[in-house]
Amino acid sequence: MDGQDTVTHDELREMERQYVLHSWTVQSRYNSPVVVTGDGASFVDMDGRRYLDFTSQAMCNNLGHQHPRVVKAIVEQAQKLCFIQGSWGCEPRAKLAKRLAEVVPMERAKTFFTNAGAESNENAIKFARWFTGKQKIITRYRSYHGASAGAMSLTGDPRRWAAEPGIPGVIRAFDAYCYRCSMGLEYPSCNLRCAQQIDEMIMYEGAANVAAVLIEPIVGTNGILVPPDGYLQRLREICDANQVLLICDEVMTGFGRTGSWFACQHWDVVPDIIVTAKGLTGALIPLGAVIVSGKIADAFENRMLYAGLTYLGHTLACAAGVAALEAYEQENLIEHSRVLGDRMLARLREMQTRHPSIGEVRGKGLFAAVELVKDRQSREPFVPFNVDSPVLGRIAREAKERGVIFMARWNYFVLAPPLVITETELDRALDMLDELLVYADAEVTSA
Repeated sequence: MDGQDTVTHDELREMERQYVLHSWTVQSRYNSPVVVTGDGASFVDMDGRRYLDFTSQAMCNNLGHQHPRVVKAIVEQAQKLCFIQGSWGCEPRAKLAKRLAEVVPMERAKTFFTNAGAESNENAIKFARWFTGKQKIITRYRSYHGASAGAMSLTGDPRRWAAEPGIPGVIRAFDAYCYRCSMGLEYPSCNLRCAQQIDEMIMYEGAANVAAVLIEPIVGTNGILVPPDGYLQRLREICDANQVLLICDEVMTGFGRTGSWFACQHWDVVPDIIVTAKGLTGALIPLGAVIVSGKIADAFENRMLYAGLTYLGHTLACAAGVAALEAYEQENLIEHSRVLGDRMLARLREMQTRHPSIGEVRGKGLFAAVELVKDRQSREPFVPFNVDSPVLGRIAREAKERGVIFMARWNYFVLAPPLVITETELDRALDMLDELLVYADAEVTSA
């Protein structure tokens, strides 16, 4: 078979099954359509079926599919220079680093470019250890920081189990999950006990040994957990008091996803390091970044930076990044995310009044979760931790058949459409979810 042969949808699907190993999948169960194109908030498979993408793929297609500004930038850069090693300078890398320094909350920020979020987190902990001379990293149990060996060790998500034992020096804390508080308390009378726990952990591990606290400001695939007001501010105080760095993993929450450039800005918290990827190019080309404050960057002015990647600051990727940042700004997409996010949350909370299966609605911007329960009073979940719910799976499958893609995980749906989504598209997806929630309502044990 050569490149000119015409293949059918079924033949391509069989090629995927026979020759490709697919991530997070039992291989014998793989059965996905072959996608050929996309535009805006939708993509199209080989049979011409159009799907409204209410997950932005892996919460990464912030600019939707085939954003013309970014595609144009990639094409134009490809005609000039496709690649140059990171030890040489290039225009798109310099421009993108300058633009990032202008939008992050840190002062005198500098960027170390990577290829993805996992690599960014791996390099962020190297920066933290080099800068502080300390080794231990505190993360949280519901975090997800990537699938490479080191990033999996940083992760709390049970997907890490298959990769253990991992790298040493990682300690995990409970999350700011108010709906299911691990300490059985209620906000605000809890006095942010979950943050205080991290302070105690630093004490027991030894402040002289702890390099950094690494968090997702809003937990992503493990539930869209929005921390209560004061939590991030308290973590910042704890880190400062113990000379520990605060690293914010904004791989999912960066670039307008939550209605701000970065989620930490909702609480006016300035981290020492921001880790990002995904929305940095709108996912049109892989690119990640470790953005460090000036005080950390200064430490390497007269000291070797032992870090490098063949495709560091790839020319095409950085050109895409420059164009993506222009799109967020010039097309007012961050404000669009905030406004439509408010609309989405209002719709979901109205649904909650009619659907006894909805236990909680939470989110910021176009980043939300609907957590379903069997019993709203007891908050009994449909399935135990780390088990996929048949009823949520049924809702997601039927929505897919009708042309809308939702992400169902355990007892909740993650709703994260592209920032370019229209009100009409948003309402169409929410109307479908509203209709299909009757399947979950039928499983509720007490109304």
